Amino acid sequence: MLTFKELGLSDRIVERLNEQGMTEPTPIQEKAIPLVLQGRDVMGLAQTGTGKTAAFGLPMVHLMAAAGRKPNPKTARGLILAPTRELAGQITDAIRPFIEKTHLKIGVVVGGQSINVQVKRLERGLDILVATPGRLLDLIDRRALTLAETEFLVLDEADQMLDLGFVHALRKIAAMLPAERQTMLFSATMAKQMAEIAAAYLNKPVRVEVSPPGKAADKIAQSVIFVPQARKAEVLKEKLDAHRDELALVFSRTKHGAEKLMKSLEAVGFAAGSIHGNKSQGQRDRALRAFREGKLRVLVATDVAARGIDIPEVRHVYNFDLPNVPENYVHRIGRTARAGAEGSAIAFCAPAEMGELRAIEKTMGLRIPVAEGTPWEHEEPAGGSKNKGRRRGGPGKPQGQGQHRRGGKPQGNKRYSQAA
Repeated sequence: MLTFKELGLSDRIVERLNEQGMTEPTPIQEKAIPLVLQGRDVMGLAQTGTGKTAAFGLPMVHLMAAAGRKPNPKTARGLILAPTRELAGQITDAIRPFIEKTHLKIGVVVGGQSINVQVKRLERGLDILVATPGRLLDLIDRRALTLAETEFLVLDEADQMLDLGFVHALRKIAAMLPAERQTMLFSATMAKQMAEIAAAYLNKPVRVEVSPPGKAADKIAQSVIFVPQARKAEVLKEKLDAHRDELALVFSRTKHGAEKLMKSLEAVGFAAGSIHGNKSQGQRDRALRAFREGKLRVLVATDVAARGIDIPEVRHVYNFDLPNVPENYVHRIGRTARAGAEGSAIAFCAPAEMGELRAIEKTMGLRIPVAEGTPWEHEEPAGGSKNKGRRRGGPGKPQGQGQHRRGGKPQGNKRYSQAA
């Protein structure tokens, strides 16, 4: 294992890293940092929680500090694009300690905050600007910022930006950037559209990959509980009650569902909060801060938090609702077992979610161990293929073995029942 000094970083940066207890680079940092320092465009693929922010942040700070230049008014020397407000704030917080005792300035602009305050922040220019695409374009439209002098571009969690529909915004931003720049793209997955974005943004990039896309952290103890939708809240409360002193993150599919679940947890004495798209940025920031400080023990969230939380103390992740996008499961459970710690991830699977569960397992290349319940069975209409409708979770067992229907009522097309 190389040291940060051996990777080529300055003594000042190495000193700052030592002060923070960062003495050895992670695999993605070891591979990416020397390439960035050489001026190469980099496409980094690594699962969440592997230190990607420092992999691009450290060499960028090194190069900017060595150049000794200051930004002109209304410009940004380095631009880091992030898909969510939470992630943008987290990136800023992670890089800020690296620039202490230097002339470098960092700022963040995201939606949900006063745009006039952000316009003021940009007047003198910034060395590093962290932004969400929508708010960045708003500020450019107001002539508060120009990208004509941007030397570095980072697309962080680029796959999620595509999932959230930012592809047109990214193309618009790319057209405003100088052709002569250094570009870094970091992602946890490599979708087909990602390759197209990489081809459009990067110049002869070096691809670095430290783990297969879709692979969860090895120290996460995963399991699935098969439970009817109506009983999920009851089971969740039982599980949370067993570790009230530890931090737990609960993922809900919808904003309304997240808020309703949080209130039901509060009603039975849990110190719970929520973050989702219906909350203001201030409310989301306060909830995250309280969760990080341990004032809240349970945080209920939608996928807005799937990549925006880096709290090593999170020991448990519950997928109250399974995500529609299989890769989001990997990002969700990646909120635990961070920085070498251990963690658990429990998925609740209702009858209607068997398709999502199997898609997740296919993406990860493994079967998630069953903790409780029996896998639901998929029933096909009469005349369906004999290869369909086999017992879920029991390969090779015909559908008819051990099957029963609740209350003797016939099931509809593509419904699920639970094996005895």
